[in-house]
Amino acid sequence: MNIVLLSGGSGKRLWPLSNDIRSKQFIKMFKKEDGQYESMVQRVYRQIKAVDPEAKVTIATSKSQVSAIHNQLGEEVGVCVEPCRRDTFPAIALASAYLHDVKGIGEDEAVVVCPVDPYVSIEYFQALASLGHLAEKGGANLSLLGMEPTYPSEKYGYIIPENKEEVSPVKTFREKPDAETAKSYIAEGALWNGGVFAYQLKYLLNKAHQLIDFTDYEDLYKKYETVNKISFDYAVAEKEKSIQVMRFSGDWKDLGTWNTLTEAMVEPVIGQAMLNETCENLHVINELNVPVLCMGLKNVIVSASAEGILVSDKEQSSYIKPFVDQINQQIMFAEKSWGSFQVLDVEEESLTIKVTLNPGHQMNYHSHEHRDEVWSVISGTGRAVVDGKVQKIGPGMVVTMKAGCKHTVIADSELKIIEVQTGKDISVHDKIKFPLEGEGI
Repeated sequence: MNIVLLSGGSGKRLWPLSNDIRSKQFIKMFKKEDGQYESMVQRVYRQIKAVDPEAKVTIATSKSQVSAIHNQLGEEVGVCVEPCRRDTFPAIALASAYLHDVKGIGEDEAVVVCPVDPYVSIEYFQALASLGHLAEKGGANLSLLGMEPTYPSEKYGYIIPENKEEVSPVKTFREKPDAETAKSYIAEGALWNGGVFAYQLKYLLNKAHQLIDFTDYEDLYKKYETVNKISFDYAVAEKEKSIQVMRFSGDWKDLGTWNTLTEAMVEPVIGQAMLNETCENLHVINELNVPVLCMGLKNVIVSASAEGILVSDKEQSSYIKPFVDQINQQIMFAEKSWGSFQVLDVEEESLTIKVTLNPGHQMNYHSHEHRDEVWSVISGTGRAVVDGKVQKIGPGMVVTMKAGCKHTVIADSELKIIEVQTGKDISVHDKIKFPLEGEGI
């Protein structure tokens, strides 16, 4: 099974746990059987592999999410990076060209495309496998998965099938309606459009070449920012005459807001929190190393992280985005391919960060023109490389880097460091990368 997972968005509706780098699909808040927590993307990837261990998974995403993907899923997962955001049709066209030209997937093979962040049971992924088989048979150019609606939702578009068979030709599509209109759609036998579909690779490549002037993956990647922004539904699905839909009646939730997300939590508290007996329907997610005390709260979500603190009525939490848009601050936490960092203190001419490197990983070998840095090792062992000289480091050791010197650190075990940056112009753009050098690395 070839699966393309669409991973986008800045996740502002789940602030303060999400930011421009850490979208909602990377937040670890779903408890596994072993008591550990996993994110949406980890959960979906695990479920895919449980259904089909040989599944080839490619994540179509922006450059800002690549490090988090590799941090959570490892280096083996395929990643198709969009140079910039151009909506879902260009993203799927680029991913299809990537599968054919880079991964060598044959034109007759089926590809299943779905969002990276649904909260679903294992039956959903079995349905994806069946959808892929439908596409392989070639009975229609495009095969959709339609979700049996459980209520007249205003959040989803609707697919109107021609009949009530398990697999039916599509009669038409409907935009997101109001509640009363949604009731009439459901009376017609309408299904929710969850953005899940399958096709033979040659079909999408042909469509892409019809609508975009490019030769191959490399060419499309280079001119990607010039491609018109358009959704897959508008560009392809709603114009396709040979199209069918397969019904899915299993569990399926779009966890796009705090209100819907808390419905999937198996416990009311993650992190340090105390609730008194008068609290009702309260959920607390606390990533800070300080306790949170809640008393007499009803139908409320409390979320605390290095980015900020949210206290909201659950229903009102759906309207968070315009307020978060007004917040302009530095990213305070991010997962990278080598580990993670958390900003501890921000001053006008200094920045203090806690860095955690995973065993066997390292930062880029780099320099800064406008700031000095000091590393203080808290725990773990590794090697610091400064201007080509290698030094073993461990707890209590300090490494100093003046502006202009090349440096990196390599973790032999999990390595935790406090990094203090000082200078008049501290910026993420002040970074020059170099090939790694040094004896004994």
